[in-house]
Amino acid sequence: MWRTPDGWPLRTFAWPVEGAAQRGSILFQTGRGDVFEKYLELFSRLHRSGWSVTAFDWRGQGGSGRMSDNPHCGHIDDFGTYIGDLNAFFADWKAKTPGPHVVMGHSMGGHLVLRAIAESGIAPDAAILIAPMLGLKTPVGARLTEIAARIMRRLGNPARPAWKGNEKPNTTETRQSLLTHDADRYSDELFWQQAQPELLTGPPSWNWLVEAFASCRRLRKDVDSLRRISTPILMLLADADGLVDPAAARAIAAELPDAQVERFGPESAHEILREEDSVRSRAIAAIESFLNERVPTE
Repeated sequence: MWRTPDGWPLRTFAWPVEGAAQRGSILFQTGRGDVFEKYLELFSRLHRSGWSVTAFDWRGQGGSGRMSDNPHCGHIDDFGTYIGDLNAFFADWKAKTPGPHVVMGHSMGGHLVLRAIAESGIAPDAAILIAPMLGLKTPVGARLTEIAARIMRRLGNPARPAWKGNEKPNTTETRQSLLTHDADRYSDELFWQQAQPELLTGPPSWNWLVEAFASCRRLRKDVDSLRRISTPILMLLADADGLVDPAAARAIAAELPDAQVERFGPESAHEILREEDSVRSRAIAAIESFLNERVPTE
């Protein structure tokens, strides 16, 4: 456990590389409701390549404790709280680990990593954003959903779950089909949920939903800050993503001075790095190529 400046405990993971095999350090941050156990397969690959790997569960999910009375609701007061945690953890992690320092973020993690860089809260040597949540997909459109969420937040406890299950409401798609085509990798997540049920996070709160829309809009509108980012960035995007909007990500990538975009078609759902081997292998090849070209060994 690692404590934030305000005393909140964050559950952490660290897998260092010792000696001459050391290539540098990677901080990997998951998406909403995730736990870092889902990415042990990826961590093993990175570690074998010489990267020390670190991660932490976001405040309010996984093993970092809930911010609502409902143990299966992912609640946050403000996305700025996530950013503050990331900034503080990054500073401590960078001071204690060998460089170069790379930050990777999936989905909500990708959103928060990019926002922290844009706001000069963190300054990694490179960043990799996997299906970053830079816009949300909803059955009735983002604008109407945000309006509805703001109304629902006012009508009751803003920390109550926004829906009962699945990754989004009112959909005929299964949770697995939204995340990955690989049944074995999906079952691996279910294994961890059964082995450690206290880590399971369910649907988001109404307040999380409102703050997510607000934070996405804030990042998209802060074009000046995006254009000032000097960090080399690789984005992996799934064009058929049913949870986040890849078009919003492409629009933001176009504003970044040093961004490379790798796009996947209908063969990939939201969790690109937990997809079938054909997709995952191509994604990892893109990551390794980017790191070799853009992140020199110190």
